[in-house]
Amino acid sequence: MFIGFFYTLRKKKVPVSVTEWMTLLEAMDRGCINNLDEFYYLARSILVKSEGHFDHYDLAFQEYFNGIISESEDISDQIREWLRESLAFRKIFDENPELFDKMTLEEVMKELEKRLAEQKEQHDGGSRWIGRGGTSPFGHSGYHPNGIRIGGESGGRHAIKIAQERHFRNYSSDLTLDTRQMKVALRRLRQLTRTGPEDELDLDKTIHATAKNVGDLELIWRRSRKNTVKLLLLMDVGGSMDPYALLCSRLFSAAHSSSHFKDFQYYFFHNCIYEDLFADIERSEKVGTEHLLHTLEPDYKVIIVGDARMGSWELVEPYGAIDYYHNNPTPGIVWLKRFSEHFTRSVWLNPDDLKYWNHATVKAISRLFPMYQLTIDGLEQSVKKLVVKR
Repeated sequence: MFIGFFYTLRKKKVPVSVTEWMTLLEAMDRGCINNLDEFYYLARSILVKSEGHFDHYDLAFQEYFNGIISESEDISDQIREWLRESLAFRKIFDENPELFDKMTLEEVMKELEKRLAEQKEQHDGGSRWIGRGGTSPFGHSGYHPNGIRIGGESGGRHAIKIAQERHFRNYSSDLTLDTRQMKVALRRLRQLTRTGPEDELDLDKTIHATAKNVGDLELIWRRSRKNTVKLLLLMDVGGSMDPYALLCSRLFSAAHSSSHFKDFQYYFFHNCIYEDLFADIERSEKVGTEHLLHTLEPDYKVIIVGDARMGSWELVEPYGAIDYYHNNPTPGIVWLKRFSEHFTRSVWLNPDDLKYWNHATVKAISRLFPMYQLTIDGLEQSVKKLVVKR
């Protein structure tokens, strides 16, 4: 049933598994839905694993189920004329539920062919002919759970309308993130390791030991699991990054408010990293970059945020920093290479649109750090990169 919908979802890049599809079929077999509106929500709850796919689901639903609205060339101009005006929707179902015999889509299509061949005049109301109102499966302005609308506007449920309105565009995975989505992605950095004193009861081993002692209680203790992840966040601020200030603020807020890091440190820079980083966004409190590299262990996970676009001299030449008062005898590319070599896991998040990545300095930096766009997909991909050793 609806196997074409399964493949339409796959085509729209909604990762539907066979197990989930079978679960949906089982739910339908148990009578969990009565109309297309309910099917829309049931299928979405079972088949869609991430809100980032809600919009793709709507597109697939609209494409597939709009197919049951007949615009066939076999519909004559005469029949279209009969159906030109709409009638008021009639809620006959509540009074005559026995009229609505369930048919498969194949059966409905065969019945439509028969009606097209047999019908000779306009019909409104009733339960058989192509018309308006009533309970016929064919026409519009009426109601039938297995009907095919021909012309007019839907007079029943609104699953197709829901899909067409595209409520979930903001959840699309190629759009930028909000703070909550960032927190969810960063939480995947967690690496739980048993460390410290044995202060947690091991229930399974306690039961096993007590059973061996023929009921005499023996408590077995173990070390508790704690997150060992240490995160270093470096953010480009000012200049060309000003349009992304809100987005970067959300990322900083998500990381700063997360309680699952063993250690979290953050610093700021402008355009490129040189001899000094800054502990505040106004760049007034300096921290020596060399000191940072000597004090932070290589197992820190490093996220660098910036558009990576600058004058080539800012990246590759001594004293090339754009700040007039900033003298950098060591080129920025050298400092970036030191970060890349010192830390075993590091990524670069670029908030710029991909069309702007065809730039000399962006290309040079992307050869040092895996670069991802600052979107839902990009952040998830970068997190995966950080949790896998190079």
